[in-house]
Amino acid sequence: MRAIAVSAFRAEPGPVEVPKPEPAAGEVRVKIEYAALNPHDWQSPDASWSAADRPVFPLVIGVDFAGRVDMIGSGDNPFRVGDPVLGRVGTAVRRAGTYCEYVCVPQDSPIVLSPRDLAPRDAAALPSAGMAAAQLLKAAAVRPGGRLLVIGAAGGVGSCLTQLAAARDVRVIAAVRGDERTRMGALGATATIDTTVWAGALEAAVRETCPDGVDALVDLVSTDPASFAAHAALVRRGGVALSSRGAAGPPTAPAGARCADFRLIPTAVLLSTLAKASASGALSVPIDVELPLEKAPRALAENRAGGARGKTLFVL
Repeated sequence: MRAIAVSAFRAEPGPVEVPKPEPAAGEVRVKIEYAALNPHDWQSPDASWSAADRPVFPLVIGVDFAGRVDMIGSGDNPFRVGDPVLGRVGTAVRRAGTYCEYVCVPQDSPIVLSPRDLAPRDAAALPSAGMAAAQLLKAAAVRPGGRLLVIGAAGGVGSCLTQLAAARDVRVIAAVRGDERTRMGALGATATIDTTVWAGALEAAVRETCPDGVDALVDLVSTDPASFAAHAALVRRGGVALSSRGAAGPPTAPAGARCADFRLIPTAVLLSTLAKASASGALSVPIDVELPLEKAPRALAENRAGGARGKTLFVL
């Protein structure tokens, strides 16, 4: 089957042909219709792996998918052939990612039936972005009326987070690259800051709006502790500063915010809840572009450069 994979650590992804997987006991095989791009997809080949968890090459990349159940493994299983599903594979599923035509996943992993009113393209965009946003909002613990600063709010996670926070009457300050005021306002942001206008635009705007600092920060962009600390300094004493990129190390925020690295814990229960919300129109993941699978290597390189505007989807 067609796939996009890397042949070694830190190698560039490219098209390959790999065998179609066969479902083991308790697994389902899904014929993928859409796969979604996440920063994790280009980060994982560069990551450090433990000896017990080293991947097998060629390593098919990707974690998010939507499609239909194609085959059922032996044993009890709640799914049936033909069921529309969406889900997310994890590091425990190393035989294949989702940039491919078929993937086998355990039936008790984050895979759920897709609601009737949820289009496959929207379903594929949801798993990582939606679950990360929901768990980040819970971890930030901002009360109604409080202020949440989101760095990198225009991407998939940021867009979902803005909507979920606004639905709880949390005032979102969206930091983005470029003029995104109309789009972010439509998603529920109270204020949108273009960080490319001038070097101190973010700090000046936040200080003007919130002299005592914001209640919480979610930084989806910074990859080094110094950059994260500069953003965390905008959080009031006793507030929360979260990094999705593992940057919440020293130096810590001088204002006394509690800093922490966020790690997604995917669950089928949460994914099912978000899928229903998306099907009802209460939550939407903005889609930037749909591309054929063969365009994935270039799309990954562009995503690595930053400035995402919603999700990139690959059509199988």
